[in-house]
Amino acid sequence: MPPLRQEVDAGAAGLDPEALDRLDGHFARQVDAGLLPGFLVAVARGGRVAHLTVHGLRDVAAGLPVTADTLWRIYSMTKPVTSVAVLMLVEEGRLALDDPVDRYLPAFAEPRVYVEGTGEDVVTRPAAGPVRVRHLMTHTAGLTFGFYHAHPVDALYRAAGVESSVLPGAGLAETVDLYARLPLQFEPGTRWNYSVASNVLGRLVEVVSGQPLDVFCAGRIFGPLGMTDTGFHVTDAQADRLAELYGETEGGGIVPVPGLPLRGRPRFLSGSGGLVSSAHDVHRFAELLRRRGELDGVRLLAPHTVDLMTRNHLPGGADLRALGSRPAHDTPANDGVGFGLGVSVVTDPARTQSPSGLGTYGWSGVATTTFWVDPGRDLSVQFMTQVRPRSSHTVYPDLKRLVHQALRD
Repeated sequence: MPPLRQEVDAGAAGLDPEALDRLDGHFARQVDAGLLPGFLVAVARGGRVAHLTVHGLRDVAAGLPVTADTLWRIYSMTKPVTSVAVLMLVEEGRLALDDPVDRYLPAFAEPRVYVEGTGEDVVTRPAAGPVRVRHLMTHTAGLTFGFYHAHPVDALYRAAGVESSVLPGAGLAETVDLYARLPLQFEPGTRWNYSVASNVLGRLVEVVSGQPLDVFCAGRIFGPLGMTDTGFHVTDAQADRLAELYGETEGGGIVPVPGLPLRGRPRFLSGSGGLVSSAHDVHRFAELLRRRGELDGVRLLAPHTVDLMTRNHLPGGADLRALGSRPAHDTPANDGVGFGLGVSVVTDPARTQSPSGLGTYGWSGVATTTFWVDPGRDLSVQFMTQVRPRSSHTVYPDLKRLVHQALRD
């Protein structure tokens, strides 16, 4: 497939060219200041790309520029893809959102919930009910990440060897079984905690479909959509296009850091954060969702299924801050934002930290990649770079503010 390209004039798409110049200039200055190596930003209206900018370098040491066909580690932007895979199986009647997970993954039978204590002195009790598929898709299962350092269960994940969510040397099946042996932070369905749940969903896809996760995604999603640059590893022919990964230093600069082992098929196929992709392919996936399950005559999901996916599923219509596990998710950035089946959903634009339309949905990756779709404005946006920040940064709110300043209608 050819790289992403601009298809329509910004003004004809209801965008202000001068405001888009400000957007480009803002992030170009971050590159000049050494805060980002380079970036790609694309803005589309009605599915047609009306603004596309590449700037800076994909590999600073080698002096290689960012191009429209640069490959990026999209990390947690993998999660919506895994959710689409699960929903395809739901539509086929092979599982249901309210099915107990232990029906397919027996290790999740008889889950236990944290009560008190730390380390070897942790006290647990039997969960009041099972972990269900919908709990995994909405991150309300009670699972966690070991790197949070916010709850005693996080420490149990670290002690078990899954601080980064991957058990060293293990595959997906063995790692997911380990998750199941650890206590839940809370009763399933009662709180929200961003977690390893999408890895469990990836294993669920494998068991229900009878195929490895990469084979299922390639054959059922990437191939039909023409996402030829997306997968769990890069080929020899693709390797030169892969951007270097950087980490933020204490002083605010960036240095190269280790990333996903993308040369050769990985043993651990992460449904949570394992994909590499291109701007073209991210645009194709966003278009699938914007068009409610169909793209160029290929239908992967029924319209009502995408509507269900992109609707807030948190109990009582709560937002992430109200329902989120504390202190990890007690942040103003979570005000007015709910969660669907694998994507965030804006539920109250007046309370969001960044300008967003009602019903806007999307997700981001840890290396500062993001996409969102605003159905009310027929708008889709993606931003790509490769920097793992030390803490929260302003790239996402700045991007939303600058894009929305460019909207004329």
